[in-house]
Amino acid sequence: MKKTENTPNGTDDISRKEAIKKMGKYAALTAMGTFMILNPKKAQAASVPPSPGW
Repeated sequence: MKKTENTPNGTDDISRKEAIKKMGKYAALTAMGTFMILNPKKAQAASVPPSPGW
């Protein structure tokens, strides 16, 4: 799909290749962020052990 002049709301279409490239960047960023947040060693180190009274 090439860019066209008569698109609704003035938006431009992008090619399938460009869309896949953009989605790949978002997927990589999401995976990296998820790994950083859910890294088991860091999560375990940051967790507080339960108190004996519970």
